[in-house]
Amino acid sequence: MADIFVSYSRLDKARVAPLVAALEAEGWSVWWDPAIAPGEEFDSLISRELDQAKTLIVVWTTNSVESRWVRGEARDAADRGVLYPVRFESARLPIDFRAVHTTDLDDWAGDAQSAPFRALCKALESKLGVQKKKAAGPTAKAIAVLPLANMSADPENEYFSDGMTEEIINTLSKVPGIQVASRSSSFAFKGRKDVDVRQIGDKLGVTALLDGSVRKVGNRIRIAAQLVNVENGYQLWSETYDRQLEDIFALQDEISRSIVDALKLHLVDDAAAVVAPTKSLDAYTTYLKGRFHYNKSTEVGLRKAYDLFQTALLQDPGFARAHAGIADVWCDLADDWVAPEDAYPRAKAAAERALQRDPGLVDAMISIAKVQCWHEWKFAEGVSQAERAVALSPNNAEAHGVLGTAFPMVGRLRDGIESLRRALVLDPLRVEYFGWTTRLLYFCGDYEAAIKQGHETFEIDDRYGRGFVFMGSVHLARGDAEQALDWFQRGQSLDTAVRTYDVMIVRALAALGRRDEAQEIMARLEGESRQQYVRAEYLAMGHAALGDTDAAFAALERAYQARSAGLIYLHLDPGYAPLRNDPRYGELVRRIGLK
Repeated sequence: MADIFVSYSRLDKARVAPLVAALEAEGWSVWWDPAIAPGEEFDSLISRELDQAKTLIVVWTTNSVESRWVRGEARDAADRGVLYPVRFESARLPIDFRAVHTTDLDDWAGDAQSAPFRALCKALESKLGVQKKKAAGPTAKAIAVLPLANMSADPENEYFSDGMTEEIINTLSKVPGIQVASRSSSFAFKGRKDVDVRQIGDKLGVTALLDGSVRKVGNRIRIAAQLVNVENGYQLWSETYDRQLEDIFALQDEISRSIVDALKLHLVDDAAAVVAPTKSLDAYTTYLKGRFHYNKSTEVGLRKAYDLFQTALLQDPGFARAHAGIADVWCDLADDWVAPEDAYPRAKAAAERALQRDPGLVDAMISIAKVQCWHEWKFAEGVSQAERAVALSPNNAEAHGVLGTAFPMVGRLRDGIESLRRALVLDPLRVEYFGWTTRLLYFCGDYEAAIKQGHETFEIDDRYGRGFVFMGSVHLARGDAEQALDWFQRGQSLDTAVRTYDVMIVRALAALGRRDEAQEIMARLEGESRQQYVRAEYLAMGHAALGDTDAAFAALERAYQARSAGLIYLHLDPGYAPLRNDPRYGELVRRIGLK
């Protein structure tokens, strides 16, 4: 029997998930049927849970008010006196519920200490009592798969051990009822023998760790794995597998099922079943090599990954995940290293080829959402595509992250922050999500929260280049140009710095009255832009800071023609504030289609 039954529209799953997580963190048990897909015969299960739940929270949105199922569940709860409605999007409530007190959560942004969420908790306590257990630790069924050690004689086989780790993570992420730390967070502990299991569990918010090793010799592989309870260090399960390479997919399936059994979870609809993505072992191993280089997140690594994914397709032209890998590469190369009009169409074409071969491939959906939002400016379609990816793969941190970056384009900035915070729950050491959250808080004008988030970013990676850009921007918006200049200069001194962001130094220098220095940098950047790709929307910021409005709009027009991704936040970024009173600014926002 659950304390709380949550009634909602499936179209709102991405919005509801952080609310459920926050309620569970308060110590209440929550039933919200995230694993039940439309069309399945689970009416009796839902009816039983509904009847037994002590309270019901109905989540009113523009989607759910149209659902007869949601309205029916809400009416039943109201009749029993256990209804606690919440609302997003200022949705117009069904007429028979307008007299019922409803908590508005539009501004809660995933903050468990926010006034509306605390008010909801207080109301629930009046029904459930105060005997609730305060959850001090991570989700009960939360696991991290640490990088499997490469025990092969050839260090070049590291791609294989990393690939096996990533495949197990992906398989477990499909299991309902389990929270799996994403790859980037788990790989932060690669080779870290100096950190004990309790520390890792605390940082990743998990209760169990899987670690082990892989030895590959010719066509034979040996995988040794163990599952450890984080709280006491006890072993929950261990096994050693000796197999032929051609049995690799069956082995992944066997390992995943053993973990599920050890965690005492029940599989619904064979959710963890591993389906061979290709019949060609050569194509598969080449693909794993491609992922190995892709995950280096450098221009060289991305281009090497592209070559390997192309080779995998020569070995198996129908290999959907290799097509999706190519889409990933082009999305990551776009803007900083390759002109967007060259990169994004290639990314979309590759993703569409992947979906033709595997219509349920979430990675390809995410790439299409990126292209639709960042380049094609089909914002509503991009949000829908990202929401579909989240619904199909609720444990996919990148799906939540992309949705978080997309929401502000359709006027849902707070929802964007909420989705990014959900991504951070799933991938707590992913520095990009910290950075994006900082940026959206900056757009909200919540500078204190943005600075706090920015400092947390640098606790994860003190060389994260864009983090310096975001922090400097916040200080500049607060009127502290000296502090902003220091952040910008430190960031641009890194060997990984993207020269486009030298424009930020221009902005700070202009604010300090050091125009000659600022103009010298702008002249250099404009010259470089004639020889190589430099993001024109950032050049526009520099010209705007120097008061050259016509040059700023000329640069914005170049960015518009290139469909540069930086324009998606033209309506929010304070860097464009000097241009907002010019009619050309409003016209450009309208042409892009921003809200």
